[in-house]
Amino acid sequence: MKPGRALRATTWSPYAAGALLGVTATVSMAGFGKRLSGAGAYQHGSGYVGRVLAPHSVYWKYVMPTGLTWEIWLALGTLLGALASALLSGQFRLRSMPDSQWQSVFGPSVYKRWAIVFLGTALIELAAGIAGGCTASLAVSGGAALAPGAFVFMACMFAGGIPSARFIYRKSRPDTEAP
Repeated sequence: MKPGRALRATTWSPYAAGALLGVTATVSMAGFGKRLSGAGAYQHGSGYVGRVLAPHSVYWKYVMPTGLTWEIWLALGTLLGALASALLSGQFRLRSMPDSQWQSVFGPSVYKRWAIVFLGTALIELAAGIAGGCTASLAVSGGAALAPGAFVFMACMFAGGIPSARFIYRKSRPDTEAP
């Protein structure tokens, strides 16, 4: 497949996407000495608000640098890359409610969707703060560096995620039932 056509495809091979992610993580660590990290952008960006709310906080003054850090640029690049991909493939859509699978489990309420997303994101950020990193950094960058903790984390993530997804989406959908 030609590169131009591949960029416009609505789906990519998970193997090709995984290989490209591995190359990106390797170049990031070997070339720049920086790991791929998503949670850091929110922490560094929140420093502006944190310094206003708690101007004498040691955390906001010394521990968490505020400004255009590597993580902020990485988050902006990720958003712009996702936008470019969606535009090139013709899949860009603005919508307030996701697919029918979500609606069949949680209902049609947009407010409920936003509440669940907010709560889930807050829990993930809290866990990332306690762990001292984020899932992307540990799984992708740690895995690329062959860190044993990354593989233990990924195994635990799947061991917890698969039963959780089965519990949440336990309702049988007509299009997936056996004949």
